[in-house]
Amino acid sequence: MRLGVLDVGSNTVHLLVMDAHQGARPLPAYSHKVELRLAEHLDGDRLSEQGAEQLHGFVREAMRIAEDKGVEDLVAFATSAVRDAVNGEEVLGRIKDDTRVDIQVLSGADEARLTFLAVRRWFGWSSGRLLVIDIGGGSLEIASGIDEQPDTGISLPLGAGRLTRDWFTADPPPADEVRALRRHIRAEIGRTVGGVVRYGRPDHTVATSKTFRQLARIAGAAPSSEGAYAKRTLTHEAVTTWTTRLAEMSAAQRNTLPGVSIGRAPQLLAGALVADATMDLFELPALELCPWALREGVILRRLDVLPNGSGVRL
Repeated sequence: MRLGVLDVGSNTVHLLVMDAHQGARPLPAYSHKVELRLAEHLDGDRLSEQGAEQLHGFVREAMRIAEDKGVEDLVAFATSAVRDAVNGEEVLGRIKDDTRVDIQVLSGADEARLTFLAVRRWFGWSSGRLLVIDIGGGSLEIASGIDEQPDTGISLPLGAGRLTRDWFTADPPPADEVRALRRHIRAEIGRTVGGVVRYGRPDHTVATSKTFRQLARIAGAAPSSEGAYAKRTLTHEAVTTWTTRLAEMSAAQRNTLPGVSIGRAPQLLAGALVADATMDLFELPALELCPWALREGVILRRLDVLPNGSGVRL
């Protein structure tokens, strides 16, 4: 069947059309995404009218595209930018009234759990105990477990976009701001380490998300043109080295690095600080990158419950 997935993220809103069947690997058929940067439209703790209108317009456009592409069922979800907005449910309610699209707001624990599911399905049972780390625009998710459901899944407000907005005042940021953010990140992550590792040391350590993919690429990993099955790893040594370099570069200079987009370049330093701290505090010499993450986890869970599920029928 043709399944549509509408992902309302802190940086990007994305409609992904998949040819998906139970027991089979979901195959991407069409992708449409726009960098709305909803997190930047948070006016205090409210999503601005401009941000709400842009999201509404994208959903309308996505529904037209889904119909054109033959989508039979649609699942839609939103993450930290909408979750953090006190008027998020109100905005989504207006969108639902107009488009019939019911966008579900995922909790941070949901994000960790579904990302973990995607990684487990990608690497399989032979990977043993997994430790999965995902750096998004608004939050950091860490999950560990031996089964398809993690033993523990946590979410921290340490997304690359959020930290860039809240802590840096210049481009490149002053050294004292970088040091202050580094201390903050390590204190936040440090509180979680004991609760994660008490379940056991991981057999396989995995990273997902655009931040990790960009760090791996500038450290020499295979480009996306080599496909999803090319093995990509990122060492802690490389992250530490590049974090120091990125702190001295402007966003424009970072954009010249391989694999770094103009939209993501400003927040790459904050993401690198989170990656460096996580790998250091969890004593991870290297991470393997997984091409599947939250979006694929949502798809897989949807397929698991499809006979009794309910979605938006087109």
